[in-house]
Amino acid sequence: MGIITILWEKWREFIRDFSRITLAAMVAPLMYLIVFGWGIRTTMNGQPYLYFLIPGVVSLTTMNGSFNAIAQNLNVQRLYEKAFDQVIISPTPLWQFIAGQILAGALRGLYAGGIILFLVLPVKTGLVFNGLSFFILFLNGAVFSSLGIVVSFLARNHADVPRFSNYFIMPMAYLCNTFFSTDSIPHGAREVIAALPLSQTSRMIRSIAFREPGSYIGIFLLLTYLAVFTGIGLYFVYQKKNL
Repeated sequence: MGIITILWEKWREFIRDFSRITLAAMVAPLMYLIVFGWGIRTTMNGQPYLYFLIPGVVSLTTMNGSFNAIAQNLNVQRLYEKAFDQVIISPTPLWQFIAGQILAGALRGLYAGGIILFLVLPVKTGLVFNGLSFFILFLNGAVFSSLGIVVSFLARNHADVPRFSNYFIMPMAYLCNTFFSTDSIPHGAREVIAALPLSQTSRMIRSIAFREPGSYIGIFLLLTYLAVFTGIGLYFVYQKKNL
C-alpha cells in the first residue's frame, strides 16, 4: 500500500502540472532533433543522421525526465518542507517509500520518452521500438530516479541539485552515445563513458531500432546501477542520514 500511496501522490502531481510537464518534456528534445537532425545535413553509417539521433534523444529524455521528477522534488521536501519527519513516523515501510519514488520517476521518464516517439511518428524512419525498447527505457528511468534520490539526500541546499545536474547529467546527455558514437572518443575516456548507464541505454535502443544483433549485457549493468543507487538511498533513509 505504501508504494501505491507514493504513486498516487505522483499521479496527482502529474495531473496538476500536466501541461508544464508535457511542454518541458517536448521543448529541449525537439530542439535537439530540429537543430541536429534537420538543421545539420549529414549521414551516419550510410543512414540519415536523424535516424541515429532519435534513439539517443529518446534515451536522454527518459534520463532527464526521471532524474528531474525525483531529485528536485525530494530535495525541497527534505530541506524546506521537512516532510521526511512524517515519512519516518508513518506506518509506511521505508523501502516502499523509496520503491514508490523510483517507480514514479521511471514512469515519468517513460512518458517523456513516449512524447518524443509520438512527435517523430510523421517521419517515416522505419526505426523499431518494441516492448524490449520500452522495458530498457523504463529501466533507464528507474536508474536515474534512484540517482535522483541519492542526490536529493546529499544536497545541502536548493542549488546543489541543479549544480549536480550541470556537472554530471548534462555531460552524460551530450557524451553518452546520444549525439555521436562513443567510438569517436579517445581510449581511456571512451571506456569510462561507454560504461555509464545512458551510454548502455542508447546503444541497446539504437541496436533494436536498426534491427541489429546486439548484446544486452547493458540490462545487467543497468540493474547493477539500480541496485547500488537504491541501496544508497535505503541507507540514508534507514540510518536517518541527512534527513
